[in-house]
Amino acid sequence: MSVLFFDIGATLADARVEPDGSLTLRPRPRVTAVLDAFPDTPKGIVSNPGTGDEAAHRAAAALEQAFPGRFPDAGLLHWGAKDSRALFDTAVASAPGVPAGDCVFVGEDPRERAFAQEAGMRTAAHPVLTLAAVENRPVHFARIGVPDGRGLPELAAAASTAEVVPLHVASDRLVLAMASALGAEALERAGFTVDLREPVEDSAAFLIRDNRPVAQAEALVGSAGTPGPADAEARRATALHGFVTDALAAQGAPPPTTLGPAPSGVYLAVPAGAPVEQIHLPGAKPGHTERLLPDPMLLPWPGETRTHPLTDTPVRERHPESGNGLPSPATIAAVRATVTSEALRGHVARLSGAQPLAGGQSQTVRSRDAAADDNAQVVEALADRFRELGLVVRQHPFRWWGRQLFNVEAEHRVAGAESTVLITAHMDSTAANGDFVDPNGNPRDYDPAVDPAPGADDDASGTAAVLAAAECLAALLADGGRPTRNVRFVLFNAEEQGLVGSKFYARAAAAQGDNIAGVFQMDMIAGLQPGSTPIIEIHAGSFVPGPVVEASDALGELVARTVPAFGPAVTVQHLTGPDDPARGRSDHASFHERGWAAIAVSEDLFSTSDGAPGTGTRQYHTPADTLLDQDHDTDFAATVAGSVIATALTLAGL
Repeated sequence: MSVLFFDIGATLADARVEPDGSLTLRPRPRVTAVLDAFPDTPKGIVSNPGTGDEAAHRAAAALEQAFPGRFPDAGLLHWGAKDSRALFDTAVASAPGVPAGDCVFVGEDPRERAFAQEAGMRTAAHPVLTLAAVENRPVHFARIGVPDGRGLPELAAAASTAEVVPLHVASDRLVLAMASALGAEALERAGFTVDLREPVEDSAAFLIRDNRPVAQAEALVGSAGTPGPADAEARRATALHGFVTDALAAQGAPPPTTLGPAPSGVYLAVPAGAPVEQIHLPGAKPGHTERLLPDPMLLPWPGETRTHPLTDTPVRERHPESGNGLPSPATIAAVRATVTSEALRGHVARLSGAQPLAGGQSQTVRSRDAAADDNAQVVEALADRFRELGLVVRQHPFRWWGRQLFNVEAEHRVAGAESTVLITAHMDSTAANGDFVDPNGNPRDYDPAVDPAPGADDDASGTAAVLAAAECLAALLADGGRPTRNVRFVLFNAEEQGLVGSKFYARAAAAQGDNIAGVFQMDMIAGLQPGSTPIIEIHAGSFVPGPVVEASDALGELVARTVPAFGPAVTVQHLTGPDDPARGRSDHASFHERGWAAIAVSEDLFSTSDGAPGTGTRQYHTPADTLLDQDHDTDFAATVAGSVIATALTLAGL
């Protein structure tokens, strides 16, 4: 007889800390059916809800509410840190008469699966794959081909009842997934091709991107001019795999395994303990590393759009002077009054350590890196500011490298509204491109636990704009404004670690059926080199095929048409399609995966097609990304933020 132990967060359910401090668990897709498929099998929990008995009691109560009667044996519920095999040994000991090899741990986190394996347990990377672990059948990463005559909807139907969990939709012809041999056979019977690759075991999947010419990618490992795959994308994938392997080896970390070419890069299976998020390609731009999360719901939506039209009759009737989705003079005036250079500078100063984080206190922020202690204090300060503005605040916990992190969500709900507008940024920072030395003056790697990462531009500037947007909404509401859609402000954590926070957030929102009209992401909006032409980049490009591309383009066009009201001399680059260098590279891409219209707006980050460098900050990912950086221009940031916020609030009906 087997005993099943499950992780909770992200594996069984998406967690949410409610405004009153209570915990809500929302079951993940297919999970309840999996639990009910083992009616006579003892089931337990191995989860870390936080420190103290109160956190454990809160988690146990939320578990029973989400999965009533499915975890009746309190002796199989184990709460605590999962930073070693210790808690897993305790779980095995709680199943008397059952050997460790008959205990199965089901958890998404590869490090936790590695600890469980040390304790002698079998593991599964997703609940859908539980039976394979019980029967000791391997699960592999798989490249699924969609031939002519078949489409993603048919693949979704075939995968929905099989031992298959999608990880990434590369195109309408290729999907990366996890699958057992039985799952692969089910897909092949349905007319799809399946190429089983590396066993999953204690690995996680990543997409590493490099948009530079193939010759530059090959030069990373000195392979230019040497025999290799004829196909350019295969050569790029080979070079990237070699570079990451060498970089990890230099740190004493285990090597990744290639899972084949990916859009503009390579898919890698990265074993637990290999810090691939810390590997930076020379000259890398934002979003070069993407952590891929398993999700049975990833397939039904690619190419479809769940957005509403970008203008609607009620808005046009109330604001006929605004035209086709353009902000009204009243909205523009309100944004100009609140989203100012001074307001943004104040927020950035507090977030980047130039001033105390909160009024009346002396604490300043050294780093917002996901691995830094200050990250949690920044989360609380942001949540407090949103509460002061009268918004409903929720925190969305998730785990990264054993740390409890939070996304912050603040919402103004409208009675009867059918959809929601999101204004977003990422709150974390990094200084991984900085130059650091040890006490002897020798070069050393960036240490996020001790090194400063002020991130004034990346992305305190975007976070400041989201705070200013909330302040603008509060002013409009106080003046009698009444939106027709909900307005939600979301600040994502761990963007620098592979878009992790936004992926967790968007995955949970899709599972709950959120109706999102549009997502406006601001990622680095204050960088402007002195004397250069002010340029705003609006990124709407997506690797996801279909109507979501057109919907995102339309969203970007609305912002582009609004810019002249805030910066008549500003040049707008509306980047879309395959020519958009930021496809998949910021938090907006997590929403493209789900079929929602989304754009990322930034300073001039990317070089042009002729190789001319961007005019944004030259202190990208260094400790010198501060308010004192000569490239940090809060007047320019106010122009960018004002254009985005006015467009977003107009879409919300103001």
